[in-house]
Amino acid sequence: MSKRTGSDELPEKTEMKDVIQQLDELEETVDSAEEQRELNDVRVALERLPNTVSKQIEKYTTRDVAEGFVGSIIISLPLLVEDGVFDIGEHFIENTVLGIPVWLVGNVTFIVIMTWALLYWADFREVRNAKPFFGILPRRLVGVLFISLFTSSLLMTLWGRVGGWADPLEAFARISVIWAAAAFGAVLGDILPGQSKGTELRKVPEGVSESFRSDD
Repeated sequence: MSKRTGSDELPEKTEMKDVIQQLDELEETVDSAEEQRELNDVRVALERLPNTVSKQIEKYTTRDVAEGFVGSIIISLPLLVEDGVFDIGEHFIENTVLGIPVWLVGNVTFIVIMTWALLYWADFREVRNAKPFFGILPRRLVGVLFISLFTSSLLMTLWGRVGGWADPLEAFARISVIWAAAAFGAVLGDILPGQSKGTELRKVPEGVSESFRSDD
């Protein structure tokens, strides 16, 4: 493993995110199992520093998914029994411009922007955008949006609030009302507890493939 020397290469003030970023860069260059173990040991040591790491979130883990799912359920449950969901859903699809339900599109856009702002702009925790999909889409943002949408669709369908999907557009309009609340709950359930333990999502496929190889 190559080592940096020289005090001129070190910044005057080093933050935890800078250290994690350097570890990410080193992880892409290591070429032996021993060096990989050394990096993992350093990561574990950093994660055990409560005064610094507790304020930052670097990984998106399976436990984060579970916490987001629970948060979305808790926030969205009270709205599932409200008939106002039907009125808002009708409003979304009745107002169109060139056949496009602009209020529905606006609501979906609001959900995405709100979720992004709560994750990366609100001062709950410092959330790092590590290993984004295609180098652009943040994993946590995509995960929270998908989990909250899945939760809203599942509960609305189970509770018979979408009319049996006879009109898919109307059903989605109703779901989008609940989705807004569920996304808010998923964000809070995800980031408020702080850094979560569990398997990092991007490493789940590696663990599955290794288990298959071990069975063979």
